[in-house]
Amino acid sequence: MWQATDTAWSGGTQAADGSAAHAGLGQQHLMRVFDEIDYGMLIIDAQGHILHANHLARHELASGRVIMSYGNSLLGSNAENTSRIQQAMESSFRGQRKLLMMTAGDRELSLAFTPLSHPLEADAPSVLVLLSRQNTCDNLAVRMFARTLNLSPSEESVLMGLCRGLSIAEIAEQHGVAESTVRSQIKTLREKAGAPSIRSLLQRVNSLPPVVPALRIITPMPHNATEFSHP
Repeated sequence: MWQATDTAWSGGTQAADGSAAHAGLGQQHLMRVFDEIDYGMLIIDAQGHILHANHLARHELASGRVIMSYGNSLLGSNAENTSRIQQAMESSFRGQRKLLMMTAGDRELSLAFTPLSHPLEADAPSVLVLLSRQNTCDNLAVRMFARTLNLSPSEESVLMGLCRGLSIAEIAEQHGVAESTVRSQIKTLREKAGAPSIRSLLQRVNSLPPVVPALRIITPMPHNATEFSHP
């Protein structure tokens, strides 16, 4: 029987004598994997420098709405947010996990700070900063979900409206149809998805894998933390 081992999960192979032969996973491969995840991800070193930022993190940094990069350091868009980020990083380098909820205007962003090494370990300390997930409607998996259920274009549009938090009346007004039409489409949606309620339907949508739309990564981008350009 196959058993899950550290060797198996790390992509290694088992040699004839039972020893582990590690094929290894290339850095470029890992960077491409990070870019395909629908969460911004940053790795910060002990000096507060950004070692790596995936595509969505670079996009968020370049927008400068809540966070930004200056001198290759992670900062907030204002002095208060910068101070909170610095405090969270200091706590993380002491081995603590921290969650920040930040706002700037109408933009909300959550940052989870996770230490990647123990304070007593010898390796260079670093911190992983995960940004909150993009809007559910921006998740390519939602479109894939709609295709899997064979939704019509109008039904898919209603699903996207529900994902955006629109009411039945708002969806009806947006589509220029009667509310009864939208209710009928939602009933069909639930039947196709096997969901007893709108709440359960949206729970299924929210549990879909985070997939980045291909258009976001169609332009090759250098995996260089000092270059935060985006398409």
